[in-house]
Amino acid sequence: MEKKDLLKETVKHIDIKKYNSTEIIDAMRSMSFTSRDTARATDILMKMVAEKDCTNILTIAGSTSAAGCMQVYVDMVRNKMVDVVVSTGASIIDMDLFEALGFKHYIGTKENVIPDTKLRELYIDRIYDTFIDEEELQACDNATYELANMLEARPYSSREFIYELGKWLHNGRSVKKDSLIQTCYECGVPIFVPAFSDCSAGFGIGKHQWERSNAGKPYLSIDSVRDFIELTKIKMSCPETGLFMVGGGTPKNFAQDTVVCAEILGHEVPMHKYAIQITVADVRDGACSSSTLLEAGSWGKVSEELQQMVYAEGTTVIPMIASYVYHNGAWREREYKNWQKIF
Repeated sequence: MEKKDLLKETVKHIDIKKYNSTEIIDAMRSMSFTSRDTARATDILMKMVAEKDCTNILTIAGSTSAAGCMQVYVDMVRNKMVDVVVSTGASIIDMDLFEALGFKHYIGTKENVIPDTKLRELYIDRIYDTFIDEEELQACDNATYELANMLEARPYSSREFIYELGKWLHNGRSVKKDSLIQTCYECGVPIFVPAFSDCSAGFGIGKHQWERSNAGKPYLSIDSVRDFIELTKIKMSCPETGLFMVGGGTPKNFAQDTVVCAEILGHEVPMHKYAIQITVADVRDGACSSSTLLEAGSWGKVSEELQQMVYAEGTTVIPMIASYVYHNGAWREREYKNWQKIF
C-alpha cells in the first residue's frame, strides 16, 4: 500500500449558500431533544445577527474545519454574521492555511482499519476518519517560518501575526480563493489564537527563534497576554456581544473571560448577551470544554436569558444553523465592524 492509494478522495466543504435549511429548522422547532435545541440555537444566532450593534464572536475548537465546515466559517465572516474569530492554532494554521497553500484533506478511515503505525510509515496523519499528508503539512511550518523572518523582530499578538499572514495570502500567496485567514483580513475581522504555539506556527516560529538566537540576533515572539488585552479592548468598545462557540477549550474560555478582564482593568462591561455552544463534552468531569453556559453565568461571563447548549457533533448541526441564518437574510442589514482598525 502506497500513500497515493490512501490520499485519493478529498473532503468537500459544504456550501451553505447552496442549501436552504429553513424548512428543516422550522420543523425541528416542534420536535424535542437536540432538534429543538438546534432550532433554538438558530433563533438566538438570528437575534445576534439582527442586532446591528452586537459584536459576534466565533470560537472554534476541534477539527470541524478539516471535516467539511471550513467554507461555513468563511461564509459567516464574508456575510457579516461574525465580527471576531477566536480559535485553536490547528483550525487556523494546520487546516485553513494548509488548504490556502493548495493542499487538501482526504476521506480516510477510522482506527483499526489501516494500522496507525502503517500511516506513520507513509507520513499520513489521521484525524478520526480524515487523512492529511504530513509532508504537505510541513509547508505550514515553513510558511510561518518565512513570514517570521520577513517581519520586524519584536513581540506580536497572534492577531497581529495572523493579520500579516492574511496580507501575505492576499498578495498572491494563496492558491485557494476562500481561506478564512485571507477572508478575515479582507473583511477586517481579527483572528485570535491564544495558544498559538500549539500548531504548525509553533514549529515555524520556533525554528525562526532557534536560528536567530543561535546567531545572536533578535527574533519575533508571540505575546499571548497582549492577545487577551486586545480582545478585551474589543469587548470594552462595543455595547453588546454574542458568542457562537464550536467545541470548547481555550478559545471558549478566552472569549468568555473578556468580561472579567475588563472588570480587572477598571471597566464595567455587560456579560455576553448571547451565547451558543455546540459540544459533545460531558459536563460531569468539571472541565472548561464541558462547562455549561449557566455555569459561566456564575462567573459573571454569560447572561442567562439568551443562551443555548447543543449537544451534537459540530458537522451535523453547524451547516444547518448557518444556512438558516444566511437564507433568512438578517446579515444584509449589518455592516462590517472592522475591529482591526482599533489596533
